[in-house]
Amino acid sequence: MKRLAAAMVLVGGLAVVGISACTEGTPADSDVAVTAGDQPNTESDLKITQAIRQAVVADKELSVNAHNVKIITANGAVTLRGPVKSSEEKANIGAKAKQVAGVTRVDNQIEIASD
Repeated sequence: MKRLAAAMVLVGGLAVVGISACTEGTPADSDVAVTAGDQPNTESDLKITQAIRQAVVADKELSVNAHNVKIITANGAVTLRGPVKSSEEKANIGAKAKQVAGVTRVDNQIEIASD
């Protein structure tokens, strides 16, 4: 019984190490979708996200969908996701994100919604 329990702990530990090795170092621009759960919530990342959100919401020319795009910041790298009305809105939000201090890169995954 002790051997079985020890084997299960070993296998479980190896599974965790294997999973973290597969995801660790994955480039942000890979096919892996970044979600809000991937944001580490460091003070600097939260400030970047907040500054981008404030700039987007302050722009009254943007649609409601554009005001609600997802902004995910991890180590200064910003990922933008969600639907907007036009390519102009997509570019506008991307430009706003690039202007924020501390942003190292912007991955603009915003999609243009079809009517």
